[in-house]
Amino acid sequence: MDYARHVQAHETPQSEPIPGSAQVPNSAGGYAWAVSKWDRLDRFLVLGTEGGTYYVGERQLTRENADAIVACLAEDAARTITRIAEVSEAGRAPRNDPAVFALALAYAEGNAEARRFALAALPRVCRIGTHLFHFVKFIETLRPAGPKGGGKGPGRWGRALRRAVAAWYQADAPRVAYQAVKYVQRDGWSHKDLVILSHPKPLTAAHGALYDWIVNGKRAGECPPIIQAVEALRAATETKEVTRLIREHRLPREAVETASTEWLKRPEVWEALLEEMPLEAMVRNLGVMTARGLIAPMANATAYVLSRLANADAIRKARLHPIKLLAALLTYQNGSSRGGREWTPVGPIVDALDSAFYLAFPNVETTGKRWLYALDISGSMATGEVAGVKGLTPRIASAAMALVLAATEPQHCFVAFQTELTPLTISPSWRLDTACEKISRLPMGGTDCALPMLYAAKHEIPIDCFVVLTDSETWAGSIHPVQALRKYRAVLVPTAKLIVVGMTASGFTIADPADAGMLDVVGFDTATPELMTQFAR
Repeated sequence: MDYARHVQAHETPQSEPIPGSAQVPNSAGGYAWAVSKWDRLDRFLVLGTEGGTYYVGERQLTRENADAIVACLAEDAARTITRIAEVSEAGRAPRNDPAVFALALAYAEGNAEARRFALAALPRVCRIGTHLFHFVKFIETLRPAGPKGGGKGPGRWGRALRRAVAAWYQADAPRVAYQAVKYVQRDGWSHKDLVILSHPKPLTAAHGALYDWIVNGKRAGECPPIIQAVEALRAATETKEVTRLIREHRLPREAVETASTEWLKRPEVWEALLEEMPLEAMVRNLGVMTARGLIAPMANATAYVLSRLANADAIRKARLHPIKLLAALLTYQNGSSRGGREWTPVGPIVDALDSAFYLAFPNVETTGKRWLYALDISGSMATGEVAGVKGLTPRIASAAMALVLAATEPQHCFVAFQTELTPLTISPSWRLDTACEKISRLPMGGTDCALPMLYAAKHEIPIDCFVVLTDSETWAGSIHPVQALRKYRAVLVPTAKLIVVGMTASGFTIADPADAGMLDVVGFDTATPELMTQFAR
């Protein structure tokens, strides 16, 4: 007799643990599996904890993830920090702050080995000035000051940390100069503070002159050309001279803003900036450029922007994450910013942002499998922010992610569920805002993640792979999702698989880690589509 099969087929209410399993209570009062510390590390690095969740506040969620990071460090510091650097460098996360925080935590709370690895990875994770400022701010918060410390003193600045920060400033002088111009200060720290505290040894005369300029605010030698250009910009009195300097020296918007905010009111200045503007900065400034009249129907600048947004290689090389494009789409089509600026959206720009969202994901090959995409639309999915993007709830984000996945697989169907299930008609050819609007109108309720499998079994729908996009806070059903999947396997498709796409950085999953046919992945990780197709095969 196959006793195991009978046990597996047993129906257990989600308010109780499956007998003999390692399930733990989730935040909603149901039972699920705790994700491993390594999976939780990935969730945190990609999703962060901004906004918290329906059941857990941001502070608590951050603390829980920090504990998981510390546990990873204790087990294998090299593996942990390698993972942090890889996620950061590959552009897998919408924001780099979680990676910077994790690196700072490794330095602040790790052992000697972890601190050494963390500082070695500093230039890989903290690639721009803002990242570096965030890092030292996190150190300031996490690491108590020594007896001589206080504020920005050496109490938190051991010799190894000073050497690592100094090495950051000893990189290629023109590159460091650009950082000094573009990212002047953040989080109460400035380049002047960091240069004084780390005291980098000048490797060249240009380095020495640059450090003098950073600390004293004036040139004492031959600085990199961009510094000379910034000084000329500050002295400029004519628009023509400003645009010449921008074009000749590829000056960023921040350099112009530092010289005079008045220059940024002129379309000619924005036109010059646009020519060499990094792709992410271009996307971020679409609203202001439209408000200034530079981007308009049939304008040359509009055509230029459209060509860049259609360049898949450029999007990926710029590490322009899909969420940043989604956030830009939501903001731009709304026609206003949080600062009160308003503009009339240009239709082709809206369409281009929509298309660019898909281009930001790597191309994956169709598996030929039959897929069911199940979107959790419960109340808990409507709270919080994904990656700190205002208005981007897990509910809306799951709809966008499902469209990306469905665009790869022609054999698919959609359902939405809470304590009831609703079949959905969603075309991958739809615009994102259309799909998101459709999902946002659906009623909310409790959470029963078993419904997709029960629905497919009831209607005898052959499915090779179930994809559930959820926060895993399931509690309402009379049977656990894994039990529903096993019942489905017994009557329809014995090899059916389940992929759980976690849309929050919580510590729970409905996927049984002991079942090789179940996989837990992170929503809005750019690596997710490829991981899913490989698993489905």
